[in-house]
Amino acid sequence: MVTPSDVTSIPATKSPPAPGAPDEDLPRIVPRRHVGRWLTAAVALLLFAMVVNSVVRNDAFQWDVVGRYFTTSAVLDGLLLSLWLTAVVMVLGFLLGTVLAVMRLSANPVLRTLSWGYVWIFRSTPLLVQLLFWFNIGALYPTLGLGIPFGPQFLTVKTVNLLGPTLTAVIGLTLHETAYAAEVVRGGILSVDSGQTEAAQALGLGRRRTLRRIVVPQAMRSIVPTAGNMLIGTLKGTSIVSVLAVHDLLYSVQLIYNQTYQIIPLLMVATLWYVAVTTVLSAGQFYVERYYARGNSRALPPTPVQRLRGHLTSVHQRLTAATSAGTRPAIGGDR
Repeated sequence: MVTPSDVTSIPATKSPPAPGAPDEDLPRIVPRRHVGRWLTAAVALLLFAMVVNSVVRNDAFQWDVVGRYFTTSAVLDGLLLSLWLTAVVMVLGFLLGTVLAVMRLSANPVLRTLSWGYVWIFRSTPLLVQLLFWFNIGALYPTLGLGIPFGPQFLTVKTVNLLGPTLTAVIGLTLHETAYAAEVVRGGILSVDSGQTEAAQALGLGRRRTLRRIVVPQAMRSIVPTAGNMLIGTLKGTSIVSVLAVHDLLYSVQLIYNQTYQIIPLLMVATLWYVAVTTVLSAGQFYVERYYARGNSRALPPTPVQRLRGHLTSVHQRLTAATSAGTRPAIGGDR
């Protein structure tokens, strides 16, 4: 007969945790608490809220006047002219700048010197000085002619009748933009590995075809970010043509506040339009950069919508994990 004293007591063993349940014997991982980062963010948000409050509640801005003139025909006509100037100057500037960049990279010393001299002159002169110079070009050349070089002229026209304020602005801005575009394109071409050109030459491709089909598409990854900054800078730079009485956005606003003496609200109208157009251009630049980054990285950079969706998914997963951890029953107790 076996008595209870003869039975050896066996300690209760802990049952294994269920699949997916955390093991209580392992140390719990606690994320690092970035106290300084959150304090800095809180201070920054506080300062931002103070600035926004001071702008919105300041009666000197006269927001009712801003809303009244924001979509008037005079302001919209000036905005359209500013956009037209920006588009024309960027297209012509990069077309001529590409030619200058190819000349700068040419083996011909004459072409290299001429291209370098052009870039040197127009980058060394302020834009306002160039515009005023072209506006007064009639003092140097009263007439322009078409004919045989160093020979008789078949057609002559007065410079004053040929170059109006708008055409003068286009010429001045384009020549100024060309100098910077040439350096942007040259830097993009130089960023392409020389092995690409050597491989194209080994396949029997000509220089022009190599440049058009091999080098330029790869150089666009370096050209597009700087070109986007130049586009935004050109849009804002068109405001300088107001000194030539060109009816751009800023000049149209100036005509209005010279009559109403409401300077601050009319300047806010121009500012808000510049901010709106610049925001649209910045968004377009992001997608163009993303397009040309296809062959450079394994995964394309996420769009703002994809980033927002990822953040929402992460927050949802954390809330789900916290809820399930709070409602999970205790596992491994004594039987």
